[in-house]
Amino acid sequence: MTEPTQAAETVLRLDGITKRFGDLTANGDVSLDLARGEILALLGENGAGKTTLMNILFGHYVADEGQVYIASPGTGLSELEAGSPHAALEAGVGMVHQHFTLAENLSALDNIVLGTENLSALTSARKPARQKLEDLIARSGLSVPLDARISQLSVGEKQRVEILKALYRDARVLVLDEPTAVLTPQESDTLFATLKKLADDGLAIIFISHKLAEVIASSHRVAVLRGGRKVADLPTADCDLRKLAELMVGHEIVETVRSEGSPGAPLLSLTGVSAGEGRDALHEVDLTLNSGEILGIAGVSGNGQTMLARVISGLQVPASGTMTLAGNDETGANARKMIDEGLARIPEDRHHDGIVGAMSVSENLAIESIRKPQNQRFGLLRFSAMRETARRLIETYDIRCQGEDSPARLLSGGNIQKIVLARTLDPEPQVVLAAQPSRGLDVGATSDVHKRLLAARDRGAGVILISEDLDELMRLSDRIAVIHRGRLSAADPTEALDRGTLGLRMAGQSGEAA
Repeated sequence: MTEPTQAAETVLRLDGITKRFGDLTANGDVSLDLARGEILALLGENGAGKTTLMNILFGHYVADEGQVYIASPGTGLSELEAGSPHAALEAGVGMVHQHFTLAENLSALDNIVLGTENLSALTSARKPARQKLEDLIARSGLSVPLDARISQLSVGEKQRVEILKALYRDARVLVLDEPTAVLTPQESDTLFATLKKLADDGLAIIFISHKLAEVIASSHRVAVLRGGRKVADLPTADCDLRKLAELMVGHEIVETVRSEGSPGAPLLSLTGVSAGEGRDALHEVDLTLNSGEILGIAGVSGNGQTMLARVISGLQVPASGTMTLAGNDETGANARKMIDEGLARIPEDRHHDGIVGAMSVSENLAIESIRKPQNQRFGLLRFSAMRETARRLIETYDIRCQGEDSPARLLSGGNIQKIVLARTLDPEPQVVLAAQPSRGLDVGATSDVHKRLLAARDRGAGVILISEDLDELMRLSDRIAVIHRGRLSAADPTEALDRGTLGLRMAGQSGEAA
C-alpha cells in the first residue's frame, strides 16, 4: 500500500503509556505516533494490551504513567484530558467497536445524530443533519439508507453507520477494533477501499486485527505489542505474513495444514428441521455430519447460525423435523442429554454462554462435568481434584491467569476462549460443535485451536465448524455448506469452492448467477 500523500503531520501521540491492574502490567511504557492520512495496524497476542491502550486513548481508562497528545485543527499537539470519553470525542477521536453499539429500533439517521444535539433545544435539527450526512456519504462512499431501521440493515451497512457516527462528529482519528470480523470478503474489500479513500482525505486511522493478510494489504505501518510492550513499529512494506506472526508471538508459527481425511459413518443428522422465529429462524434444514470429518458452515452473522447451534446443542426444541446422534433419535433432547451422549460445544458468545464470570478458572473448567466421579463424590465436590485438573489444562492450553483460583471474569477474551476450548476438547467427545472458535484469538492461539480441531477429526470425531472467517473454513473443512436467511445449502467439497463463490453465497447469490 502506498504511503500517505499528505506531509507527515503528527495528529496523535501516545507518550510512555503505562497501565497496571494489580500485579499485571497491561501496558508498559508504550509510545506511538500517528500521522495525518496514515493507516496504522495494531497487532498483538491476546492480552498483549491493544484494547487497554485504545481504551486509554478514548478515555475509558486512565494511564498510571504517560500522556496522550492530540492535534487540533490549525494548532500543534496538546494534552488530552485523561479519563474522559467526552473530551476524546470533542478532540476528534472516534471509535468503532467490534460489537456494534446501535439502537436496532431506530433509523440510521437517528443513531448517527443521537447524543449530538442540545437537550434544551425545542426541535431536532434533522434537516441540516441529513444534509451533512448526505455530503459525508457522497465524499466517503459509505452508502447507507438513512431512513431504514438498523434492524433492517445488513452487517456491512451497520458498520458503515458506526463509521458515519464518528465522521459526523468530525473525527480526525478513527479507531476500529476487528473491523472485518463479521463481514463477507466482498464487504471487507469495500470497507478497506473506503478507509483508503478516507485516509487520502486526511483521516488518521488505527485498526486492530488478527488477519495478517488484510494488515499487509491495507495499512501503511504496523505496530506490534507483546506482553504489554511495543516490540516493533515498522512500515508495512517491510513486512510479510511470517515476520508479523513471529513478532506477535515471539517465536516461529508452524502453519496448520489439513491432510486428506477418511470420513466414516454418519454421526449427526438433521432432517427438515425448522426452529425459532424472526431473522435467526431455521427453515427446513438438512445436515449430515460424518465421523472423521470437519463440516464447515459459512454465513454472515445473523442468518441462522445461532439457532442451528442451539438446536444441535439441545438448547432449542425444533418446531418440526428430526435430529439423530449416533443413530439415536435426539429430537427435543436437552443440553444435559446431548452432553451425556458425547456432544461438546464451543459457544459463539464465550462471555454469555461460555463461562460464569464470578466462578474460578478451575470451577469453569469442571462445570460441564461436575456430576462425574472425578469431580464429586456422594454429592460433595472434590475441589482438590478439580484444581489439579485445572493446573494441567492451564499448562496444556496456555491459559494465562494468576492461577486456577482466579475469577474467570478477570481474564482477557482470548484466555476465556481457551478455558472453553480446554473444557470442550479435553474429554475427547465424539461430536464437537465449534461456533466461531478462533474469534478474537491471536495467530498463535488460532494455530493451536486449528491443530486441536484437526486432531479431533483424525481420531474419528465429527466436527461442525461454524465460522465467519473464510480462511479458517477453507483451511480446516472437508466440506462446506452456506447458511443464508435460515436455509442451509448442500455441502460441497472444499476443493470445489473458492472464497469468491462462498462470499457470494453468503450474500444470497449463487456463483453461477454472479
